[in-house]
Amino acid sequence: MGVIVNAVVVLICGIIGIGLKAGIPERFNERIMHGIGLCVVVLGIVGVMTVENTIVMIISVLLGAITGEALRLEERLKISVQKIEEKVQHNKHFSNLGEGFIAATMIFCVGSMAIVGSLESGLLGNHSTLYAKSILDGIVSVLLGSSLGAGVILSSIPILVYQGGIMLFANTMAPYLGDAVINEVVVVGSLLLIGLGLNMLDITELKIMNYVPAMFFPIIIMQFF
Repeated sequence: MGVIVNAVVVLICGIIGIGLKAGIPERFNERIMHGIGLCVVVLGIVGVMTVENTIVMIISVLLGAITGEALRLEERLKISVQKIEEKVQHNKHFSNLGEGFIAATMIFCVGSMAIVGSLESGLLGNHSTLYAKSILDGIVSVLLGSSLGAGVILSSIPILVYQGGIMLFANTMAPYLGDAVINEVVVVGSLLLIGLGLNMLDITELKIMNYVPAMFFPIIIMQFF
C-alpha cells in the first residue's frame, strides 16, 4: 500500500507541477531548474559524506559504469523517449521527457527511505516511512513538474518497480540489506545525484543512466566484507 501511495502522489503532484508550468515564464523555469540542481548537488554531497568504505564505492561505480555502457541504458532510454515525444509532439509539456524522467527517478529512488520504507512495508506491514517519503516526494514532484515537464510523472513507474520489488521480496532481501549495505547503496546513489545535479546546472553532460547499475553492486560486494 505504501509503495502505491508513493507512486500515486508523485503522479498527481507531477501533474499539478505541469499545470503550474504553463503560467511560469521560461526564464523562471530555467532558474527553478538550476536551483533544484544546486539542491540535488548538496543532497548528493551530504549522502556521500556518510561513506564508510571508499573501496566499495569505487568498485561499484566502475562496475556499474561498465554494465550500464554495455547495456546502453542511456541510449535505449533516449530511443524510447523519442518515440513517445514523436507521438505527442504537439504538446509542449512532453518535451525533454528524458531529462525529467531521469532527474525525478534518481531523486525519488536514491536514499535510505526508499529501501528501509519498502522493507518495513513488506516485512512488518508498516507503511509510515513510505507515507512520510510520499509527502516529501510530492513537494519535489510539483517543483520538478513545473520546471522539467511530463517526464516527472513517468518516474512513478520506476518507483513502483524498484520499491515494489523490494517490498514483495523483502523476506528474501532483508538478510542482504543490513545497515552497512544500505549505507553503501545510498553513498553510491548520492554520488550519482551529484552528477545529476551538475547536469541540471549545465556543467557536465554525464550519461547518468549508464551509472545506475552501480547502485546495486554494493549489495553484492558487501557480502565479501
